[in-house]
Amino acid sequence: MIRAGIIGSTGYAGYQLSVLLSQHKNVTVAFFSSHNYSNMKLSDVYGNLRGFLEDICIDIHNVEDKLREIDVLFLALPHGKSFKLVEKALSVGIKIIDISADYRLRDYKDYEQWYGVKHELAGCLKDAAYGLPELNRKRISNSNLVANPGCYPTASILALAPLIQNNIIDNTSIVIDAKSGVSGAGRSANIPTLFCECADSVKAYGIASHRHTPEIEQQLSDLAGEKIALSFTPHLVPISRGILATCYGSLKKEISQNELYDLYKGCYENERFIRITETLPETRYVKGSNICDIAIRKDDRTKRVIAVSAIDNLIKGAAGQAVQNMNILFGLCEYSGIEMIPDIL
Repeated sequence: MIRAGIIGSTGYAGYQLSVLLSQHKNVTVAFFSSHNYSNMKLSDVYGNLRGFLEDICIDIHNVEDKLREIDVLFLALPHGKSFKLVEKALSVGIKIIDISADYRLRDYKDYEQWYGVKHELAGCLKDAAYGLPELNRKRISNSNLVANPGCYPTASILALAPLIQNNIIDNTSIVIDAKSGVSGAGRSANIPTLFCECADSVKAYGIASHRHTPEIEQQLSDLAGEKIALSFTPHLVPISRGILATCYGSLKKEISQNELYDLYKGCYENERFIRITETLPETRYVKGSNICDIAIRKDDRTKRVIAVSAIDNLIKGAAGQAVQNMNILFGLCEYSGIEMIPDIL
């Protein structure tokens, strides 16, 4: 059995991760940790867990004493909050899967510019694997530190990767219009995400400044073999969970819509969690699952291609992908513990 520890187990992503790992046949969770709810049962924080997860959350300051009890440490904390703990865990041979943004960007200067925090473990960036399994499986399997991708980047990169890899679009023309449910903002009290502030309304935010922009650009640049700069605009929509990313690019060559579908199906034919769909994706059709739905449309009038993807931001965009990465790290079946059927109700 793999012994796991979870830090940040009472946030939305941490909660989802706690549920998935508690039901994983190859995992035993040695401890759950929470800053705001230390010494409380998980079931007292989330009433739906009564009778299922009655574990008491330990304080984050007590985690160091328990590191030798685990094989893998999951971090579901805000960026910049766990540098010292990561350093300690790596020093005693523990594998780490970090759901924050601390190890996604290879250049610490980019991290400090976009996140406004000094990177205290810049030396680890070269060894961190970007945890998008469909594109980086081999690197993940050989790493001790996995940077779980952001939710917007997961949806956007998977939607655009086949076009970039096959030199189908002009890389200077990429525009991403993405929309997220309110859970993407986390569980902390925040006026813009209060019910009365976001219900019955849709709003753009972080225009030309969202922190996921350099993450998307970095990964697409790797695929293209050249530096890519793109426009990314996220929107908040009044649903609890889900991301829909609509990605645009100008075609460099003549290609039919059928050929585009053949291209995508060829790229993802062996990927269990990617569905190439003829109908346009909807967030409700991936809700509660680790699946990414992708559809493609060619606009003959403007000579553009539009790729649309949908994911559950808390699962494929966070906790489910973290479990997928753990399965790869430990040589398990990649789908173990995360083969949930989407729940549309």
